[in-house]
Amino acid sequence: MPNHSLPNSSVSLAKDHFPSDFVWGVATSAFQIEGAAKLDGKGPSIWDEFCQIPKAISDGSNGDVACDHYHLLETDLDLIEQLNVDAYRFSISWPRVRPTGAGQWNEAGLAFYDRLFDGLLKRGIKPYVTLNHWDLPAALQHQGGWANRETVERFVEYAQLIHARFGDRIASLVTHNEPWVMATLGNELGIFAPGMKDRAIAAQASHHLLLSHGLAVRALRAAGAAYPLGIALNLSPMHAVTASAEDHAKARLEDGKLLRWYMDPLFKKSYPADVWSHLGADAPTVLQGDLDLIAAPIDFLGINYYSRTIISAEQPWDAKSNGKPVTDMGWEIYPAGLTELLVRIHQDYQVPTMFVTENGAAFKDQLINNRIHDLERTDYLKQHLLAIHAAMQQGVNMGGYLVWSLLDNFEWACGYEKRFGIVHVDYQTQRRTLKDSALWYQDFLRHSSKEHS
Repeated sequence: MPNHSLPNSSVSLAKDHFPSDFVWGVATSAFQIEGAAKLDGKGPSIWDEFCQIPKAISDGSNGDVACDHYHLLETDLDLIEQLNVDAYRFSISWPRVRPTGAGQWNEAGLAFYDRLFDGLLKRGIKPYVTLNHWDLPAALQHQGGWANRETVERFVEYAQLIHARFGDRIASLVTHNEPWVMATLGNELGIFAPGMKDRAIAAQASHHLLLSHGLAVRALRAAGAAYPLGIALNLSPMHAVTASAEDHAKARLEDGKLLRWYMDPLFKKSYPADVWSHLGADAPTVLQGDLDLIAAPIDFLGINYYSRTIISAEQPWDAKSNGKPVTDMGWEIYPAGLTELLVRIHQDYQVPTMFVTENGAAFKDQLINNRIHDLERTDYLKQHLLAIHAAMQQGVNMGGYLVWSLLDNFEWACGYEKRFGIVHVDYQTQRRTLKDSALWYQDFLRHSSKEHS
């Protein structure tokens, strides 16, 4: 099993050890924080419907109110400004701006994002937009969802409208966040919305997500988009638990399903042969020209990194029971995997600038005397910044780092039980409290190494 050791987080690392144009930010997504699920003309998303399925969400909760960001927008914008960040990555709720995914646009929903864009720019913060962070309009799911090729056309229309309305204020745009999650967790394993359990549907959905990305990139460029365009993938090194041929073969296949299945079409105009063979009759229908469309040149690749994955051919490998440090999600804390991942992508693919578009950790925070001493989270962030710096020293071109997440929020199938925020949210009162990790990040972004010395 590889052991890519990193310096201890006590090693001094300052903002000015990174390039002057390196972008620092925080990230959220619409469904996880906005609330206002049925207000001002918003239509239901697949997550609104998924939350109604008994036991689908571990604490029985939903996103109806979440962090009530829809009503507390100015408060949250002031919070972001306090952190000294350059950029705020947020997603636009497709069903808020086009309730059924087709037909009429919702002016009230668009007006909310007008306020968000203008509020960020007024505070000197760059709007980093994600078009699709999993909340597909439910009406489109009822017509087949991402397995239906017509959804691709609806997504391109959506991208064009967002550009027409906000293009003069967008600083950067991600088409899809983590298509693997939508395809595999949502359509094959059924543990995320829309709750399907069909591998063939999942494979077709993955292809259509990639196709819609490529077509949206082309449409936005044709419309004159001058801001950088990219996609964000959740990626993880796959390490075999032993040196056995069986473990290595399984690790190679899992790497193909998570990384190469998405990276190869984006950058090599092909799907990996081993995964295609593994899918057999469940492989997607790919029309002539699709792979050329998917590989439309992008300006950056977003990488969402949380941990590595240990692969065993015999039984699932659990980090905690094997004595590894873990987060509250049970995910191993393994920052060296980020260095390994970034260097590997740099070597294997012709990728332009990479951004870490999500990185963070859930821990069991305790609010004591209006403070949250989340040393573990602060250390996690420090270690992963060291990991990025190590990759850059090996020639990897990195454009920025966005902490996940700004706020504690609705953590999908975990409901409100897991807290990723650097800002604590009391869900009863909606009071926000900066955790020590937020105060550390604020200080880190304020000072140079000379000031620290």
